[in-house]
Amino acid sequence: MTVTLRSLRAPLAIVLLQFLSGCEDSPTPSTPDAGPYVWDGTYTELEDHGDWEDPGPLAPCSSSAVGGQVGACDDLSLFDLSQCDSQALSAIPPEGIYLSDGRGERQLADGGVSITSVPIGFLLNEDGGTMFDEPLRLKETQGGRFSLIGRLTRSDLTVSVVGCKTPAPNVITGCFAYCRRGRLSLKGTFEAHRVALSTGEPESSGGLNLVSERFVPVGLPADIYVAKGHAYVVSLPDKGRAGGLTVIDVRTPTAPVVTTTITLPEDNSWNGVWAKGDALYVASNGTGPIVYDITNPALPTFVKSLPTGDFGAHTVLVDNDRLYAMVPNTGTHVYDLTEPLNPILRTIISLPEDAELGGPHDAFAYENRLYISSSFGGYNVVDVTNLDNVSRLGRYERSMDEYAHHSAVGTFGGKTIAFEGGEFNASHVRVLDVTNPSRIVKIGEFRMRKVTSMHNLILRGNLLYVAWYHEGLRVLDVSNPTKPRQVAHHHTFREGDPFRGDSIFEGAFGVRIPGDGYVYVVDSSRGLLIFNEL
Repeated sequence: MTVTLRSLRAPLAIVLLQFLSGCEDSPTPSTPDAGPYVWDGTYTELEDHGDWEDPGPLAPCSSSAVGGQVGACDDLSLFDLSQCDSQALSAIPPEGIYLSDGRGERQLADGGVSITSVPIGFLLNEDGGTMFDEPLRLKETQGGRFSLIGRLTRSDLTVSVVGCKTPAPNVITGCFAYCRRGRLSLKGTFEAHRVALSTGEPESSGGLNLVSERFVPVGLPADIYVAKGHAYVVSLPDKGRAGGLTVIDVRTPTAPVVTTTITLPEDNSWNGVWAKGDALYVASNGTGPIVYDITNPALPTFVKSLPTGDFGAHTVLVDNDRLYAMVPNTGTHVYDLTEPLNPILRTIISLPEDAELGGPHDAFAYENRLYISSSFGGYNVVDVTNLDNVSRLGRYERSMDEYAHHSAVGTFGGKTIAFEGGEFNASHVRVLDVTNPSRIVKIGEFRMRKVTSMHNLILRGNLLYVAWYHEGLRVLDVSNPTKPRQVAHHHTFREGDPFRGDSIFEGAFGVRIPGDGYVYVVDSSRGLLIFNEL
């Protein structure tokens, strides 16, 4: 008999979102030494247990359905709820947005069990609610029962959720069944948090104050770059709305003004942006980098598109006279920016794992090295001193099919330290010693709730600013990188904001700190949020 641990996040992400929500805000390409703080460069090497750690059964309920059983997700009588608390369930409000950490069990051919992480989100309202952002097929939240059935139509996936206990305010535990094409694929237990209300924290702390807010009228805001007194926000198509670009005048940060919006009818899935001089570079999922002229920063004009093939470009990064465009399943396209408005392709950095494991998702340039977050292919360090002789120096392999998403790198105590993060539930900040890329060592970490995911981060001296989706903006003191410590936060996620959904990819997406005394964050619903820099 065997017992294995694996993650369902990789296949589930591909099925549900086709990498849609991995849109990121690339980091600033160079960070100076954080200075002579409290850390002397010594550490204890830490074992990496992965983002998701098996918590054991999460509720005292079960399903009698067996693998492959037809209709198992539609028959709620298969759930044994005899040890559940119907009185507590009857007090659950009929509305709210919940994210769940699901612990799935799948029977193996040899009689063993595979333990699987299964993120499940759902939104409840007076009209019923959603799961996978599609209307619930069933909602029973009265009379001591809490039962939901949702379906993702395009992949013929059905999930049934039944509540059992309420161990804390705004937290529900229970059981679920997960069916593909009408047959049981796996079943298990879950813990769901009403994410906007279950933290017990105040709205903000540490003197991080919201200065102003401006709604973005185009699509789902995913990334931002600030240049020439203007914020350039790129958006993804969402809920029937086209994506594109929104330009916001932020010369008066307390009163930002939208100056224009741009949407191309056949090409508007945009989720990465950067600028250099009078050139603005937009990462288009459809075509590749798009170049705009921002000589007049309020009204960009189209210059050219740089086609990269079938997968477009997911993110862009400028480092000195180079533009890096991360192309999924392909490699990193590197352009010469001697003439910023006329990028010239110099080379394509392709790693052996790119085609099969997702390829580059984002990158960070530091001291002639490119740190590539290679989706399911791990975290790679590449020597880019000479573009005619690029070589991989090392790789940090993520555990359990996990997703390498984003990073920032700096110098602490004479060592090169990377703050690296993934995506999907339980994703968190890893602290890695990358001084010797051939042997990358984990030395610290910082976690939030296991039902949420971090997204992008930026390092400024000893402060790490993290856009953490439902957790909002988090500011960590990393002067001792082995022990990151939160010093400020601001919750950006609110249930009542327009276009909110049940996805794990909601809330704070991107963060920029241009050096004008302010922190710029894009939230998937609220748009542009401007805070004071600490």
